[in-house]
Amino acid sequence: MGALSHIRVLDLSRVLAGPWCAQNLADLGADVIKVERPGVGDDTRHWGPPFAKDPNGKDTEESAYFICINRNKRSITVDIAKPEGQELIRQLAAESDVVIENYKVGDLAKYGLDYESLKKIKPDLVYCSITGFGQTGPYAHRPGYDFIIQGMGGFMSVTGEAHDFEGASPQKSGVAIADIFTGMYASTAILAAIVHRDHTGEGQYIDMSLLDTQIAVMANVSSAYLTSGEIPKRWGNASPIIVPYQTFPTSDGWMIVGAGNDGQFRHFVTAGGEAHLADNPLYVSNPLRVEHRKQLIPLLEQMTRKKTKGEWIGLLEKANVPCGPINNFKEVFENEQVIHRGVLIEAPHPTVGSMKLVASPMRLSKTPTEVRMAPPTLGQHTDEILHERLKLDDKTIEVLRNKGII
Repeated sequence: MGALSHIRVLDLSRVLAGPWCAQNLADLGADVIKVERPGVGDDTRHWGPPFAKDPNGKDTEESAYFICINRNKRSITVDIAKPEGQELIRQLAAESDVVIENYKVGDLAKYGLDYESLKKIKPDLVYCSITGFGQTGPYAHRPGYDFIIQGMGGFMSVTGEAHDFEGASPQKSGVAIADIFTGMYASTAILAAIVHRDHTGEGQYIDMSLLDTQIAVMANVSSAYLTSGEIPKRWGNASPIIVPYQTFPTSDGWMIVGAGNDGQFRHFVTAGGEAHLADNPLYVSNPLRVEHRKQLIPLLEQMTRKKTKGEWIGLLEKANVPCGPINNFKEVFENEQVIHRGVLIEAPHPTVGSMKLVASPMRLSKTPTEVRMAPPTLGQHTDEILHERLKLDDKTIEVLRNKGII
């Protein structure tokens, strides 16, 4: 029994931030009903290739994107643009603890599915809205996309090759970090609201903004600007305050070295046969190495190119110098630590057979997460949910289906 096995979540969200939030809750045991458009479903169902393959090696309709954010959920298809569909959602909300949605500001009010409408029938409801810019302010009605938020929130101004590197330009993250972090913060906020409800009986409204989140997770970078007034720059894979703390080329690839103190720097250059660098008056302390990084780094790169990535990792681990490889994803899932931790899991699926998934990183000793269901096919649980939650009979369900409501 998961920690949230007593919690019912109605997930009206699509794409990434909302579904990521709902999946966190589902992994912790919540019963999550994912509401999708009849015949179409969540946009990410169609974001491919790649698509998962069936046991015969042929593509299914299950996109890799959809798979990564929708396990442990049941799918119901409902047309909320129709009054009968709106009524089904209201009835499901009345049986739920949490509603999650990421429609444009004001859209659900047109259907009577906004917080003010639903709290009238479920006063202790926890209702979470996720948008690009929040429910208020001059940008509230703008559509918010992760890529744009990464730029507006400052992330891209400090990501990419160093500002003085020829041809350098700002870069986005390789994953949609604004969406993912917003989903994480949203799930935390929902848990806090549930605790408050359990103590007071009060529900509440949660207003999550991708832009707010992106700025918040800039952490020390935002703080450095607010403290100093100096605009942070791009440093590529290097650190502005620690040297050497960056990527280095080897004879067969790249590695990361994080020599965070003078002793580790000495061990690093000694392992590479260049111990004299640790005694050079220009490099004997970290502040001096930061000051003279342009002279030092080419010397270190010349040194690191003389050995393979594997040789360096072995030497530096023995010397207690923080280091690591830059793995591709084949190497990630073949890593002995990743295998030991059981990060790759499999779950049965009606069309794929056995579906490969990434395990939740939340490890609880008493109420562990588990994969109860693979990501659902479109509308896989419609009849089941209508029977179970709303007590509708087969004839009523068939009428709704013939009208295109479900």
